[in-house]
Amino acid sequence: MPQTSPQDLTDLPQKLVGPSAWLGKDMEANPHTWLYNLSVEDIKDLENAAQHFLSLHVNIGEITKETFPLTIFLKHINSLQNTLLKGTGVEVLRGLPIANYSQEFIATIFCGLGSHLGSARSQNSDGHILGHVRDIGADPNDPNSRIYQTCDRQTFHTDSADVVGLVCIREAKEGGRSLLVSAESIYNRMRLECPDLLEKLFDPIATDRRGEIPEGAKPFMEIPVLNWNQGYLTVFYQRQYIDSAQRFEGAMRLTAKHIEALDMFDSLANSRDLCFGMQLEPGDMQFVYNHSQLHDRTGFLDWPDPAERRHLMRLWLSMEGDRPLPDCYKERYGSIEVGNRGGIITKETKLQVPLD
Repeated sequence: MPQTSPQDLTDLPQKLVGPSAWLGKDMEANPHTWLYNLSVEDIKDLENAAQHFLSLHVNIGEITKETFPLTIFLKHINSLQNTLLKGTGVEVLRGLPIANYSQEFIATIFCGLGSHLGSARSQNSDGHILGHVRDIGADPNDPNSRIYQTCDRQTFHTDSADVVGLVCIREAKEGGRSLLVSAESIYNRMRLECPDLLEKLFDPIATDRRGEIPEGAKPFMEIPVLNWNQGYLTVFYQRQYIDSAQRFEGAMRLTAKHIEALDMFDSLANSRDLCFGMQLEPGDMQFVYNHSQLHDRTGFLDWPDPAERRHLMRLWLSMEGDRPLPDCYKERYGSIEVGNRGGIITKETKLQVPLD
């Protein structure tokens, strides 16, 4: 039997307003709202902090604000935190001259900057707090594959942390464009045009864990795509994983109405006036707030030489001062304690920072 919606739309706003309810056409027309060009002084501050940390001969996984000391750039760190939690929810830092750096030096700057924003979280069952986003030949049709390890188009989704950060090391030969959309703007459009479908997105919909299963947990989670909690609309979404969760006995069956609602959500996410895209350049560091924004990546054609192929590093961060999350997020996050939540933890997990 289909479940009734636990969220009465009459309790929710007719329209969400604020900087995180942006339209893609406006972001595209005004890149200054999301793009910050690093100054010479900013870069020197980041480099000095990295050199200090490396002089300590400590594993990068143990980097902290104290061991990665910033001075000049701290002012912008505060601005970035505000942008993520209370502003548009997305920012790109541009201008880091990574052609001059070793991979270890890039990782040190990226993880060190991340330590000033929040605590790093495990991105897989192996405990990697620094992820590598590249095509390793994984089969996108395998229900246990992670889509970011293929060259196929992803779909708009959120990651299992408060904030996801990327640093671009190398671009693909063609494609690999980063796409973003505001979940609040999707909500606004569905509230206006199809409230009956919007209501279905507040049902506890099954999402596949893709084989990364915490001890004692089911192989799928049951978290609504949208939650209204203490004055915040929070999104949790990965359509491929919702579809593949239907293979499990006990997973809530998607009704025709649920599928129509998910299709409408995807259609709006890809609409030209709601989403916008950017081509990340080598050295770009992109930070996205997962609770109000969704991100995506177009398919790409890579270079034949493995040494030249597309490569990004990724961080998942939990931030102090963040919004409260509903209890259902414990299924994915384990804890929903602000500043200490998110990531993928199983009984075999041991935190580590792989440089390759």
